[in-house]
Amino acid sequence: MKGNNDQLSITQPQIISGIYKEYLEVGGSDLIGTNTFSSTAIAMADYEMEDYVYELNYEGARLAREACDEVTAKDPTKPRFVVGAIGPTNRTGSISPSVEDPSARNVTFDELVEAYFEQIVGLVDGGSDILMVETIFDTLNAKAALYAVGEYLEFTGLDIPVFVSGTLVDQSGRTLSGQTGEAFYASIRHAKPMCVGLNCALGAKHMTPFVEKLANCVECFLHVYSNAGLPNAMGGYEFFENGWLNMVGGCCGSTPPHIKAIREMSENYKPRKLPDVGRPKMWLSGLEDLVVDDVHNHLGLPFLNVGERCNISGSIRFKKLMMAGDYGTAMDIAKKQVEDGAHVIDINVDDGMLDGLAAMQKFVKIAVTEPEVSKVPFMLDASKFEIVLAGLKWCQGKCIVNSISLKVGEELFKEQATLLKKHGCAVVVMAFDEEGQAATAPEKVRICKRSYDILVNEVHFPPEDIIFDPNVLTIGTGMEEHANYGIDFINACKTIKEICPYVKISGGISNLSFGFRGVMKIRES
Repeated sequence: MKGNNDQLSITQPQIISGIYKEYLEVGGSDLIGTNTFSSTAIAMADYEMEDYVYELNYEGARLAREACDEVTAKDPTKPRFVVGAIGPTNRTGSISPSVEDPSARNVTFDELVEAYFEQIVGLVDGGSDILMVETIFDTLNAKAALYAVGEYLEFTGLDIPVFVSGTLVDQSGRTLSGQTGEAFYASIRHAKPMCVGLNCALGAKHMTPFVEKLANCVECFLHVYSNAGLPNAMGGYEFFENGWLNMVGGCCGSTPPHIKAIREMSENYKPRKLPDVGRPKMWLSGLEDLVVDDVHNHLGLPFLNVGERCNISGSIRFKKLMMAGDYGTAMDIAKKQVEDGAHVIDINVDDGMLDGLAAMQKFVKIAVTEPEVSKVPFMLDASKFEIVLAGLKWCQGKCIVNSISLKVGEELFKEQATLLKKHGCAVVVMAFDEEGQAATAPEKVRICKRSYDILVNEVHFPPEDIIFDPNVLTIGTGMEEHANYGIDFINACKTIKEICPYVKISGGISNLSFGFRGVMKIRES
């Protein structure tokens, strides 16, 4: 039990209540975090206290609720709020615990979701006003927590504000799992947090350049609660003078007098103004963020280059490596694509002789540990939906899923799109429907418009995260019936962009290679 401070909410409730009240009364805090940082079944397994998870969260929140209500009753003009604290657990979904095996993990996305969901139930039942996923060192864990929050809110019909707080481990300005602050935000913004920011790890002085970067990109409120330090010693004035923050507080070592000093100092400054709403843009991430609308390729043209050499259908060499289980050399192919200017790496392991589910997961788990590869976003590509979904659960960044279409029927199409929306990814939508693949320009337009209307109006999928693939088909074959395929594709693209605002278009120009069967030098180029 030594070191398990969360259990004090049960064994020493008067001490925890006293601490809550001191921060409210002496510090003047508007919000207090619950004593539940480690109250998940995963973290409590170290103490063999998994069976007490609901009680730990319920009591931690209840004591905070009582303290806030008591202090609010003394001055109703200043209401106090309970923030349900959801910590990162002591395991990480993105980092291997084994130096010998980069594909090893000690926790899965689904296990994290289950643990977080149980915690959330106790926190809300105990009286939390806000849920905060905090001290995030691995964004995949945070995505699992936010997925659990979303499932809970959908199940209960409640609407509870969500705060998200990341931790940068050193002056590189990255999380432990390697993401920049901007990439971290791009990965979690689909959860629509009310407030995002940084806490712990670095003191406020060292946080300054990274807070500025977040202040320039975050679309919601922004906070900082750094480790202990008084305002004049911690560089905090710069935060306020530049109007970067909406909320400020203290983390490790911050006593009630610290909070009082920070509160008194911050009262002299205006809060950060929320940014103006602009044109929606597709915002992807690997270890670094990528705004697709702002991308230009090596020729200076506004095209996003997707590297397809890690695709069994697109590279014979990659196929041979995957069949041989040589993942290390396969990673070299991915690295070379990034070096050569690929903005996104496509991963496809579809082959009848390969276990696609296992291969996709192993490749992605290794790839996310390779900084030269995972700095760019991934496009997870498979003919079976369960394979892309399995790969998605190992990606901390915001990926593209390739693909879904209406060929499975409208209901399943909506189910798949809804699930992808919950995971926060972008999606490629093929110009297929129940009647088959679109060949002519009018058919491409009809299917894409129908798909768009379903996605945007019924599923509420962000239109800027939709990529239509209107099918280039087999050009360059010399066959008369294929002569118009290229023209039909170009004409369809123009109309689709006009009638489906904010969408992107993907063109599989590699289909040109079908016209050169047997000429391997050209096909492999």
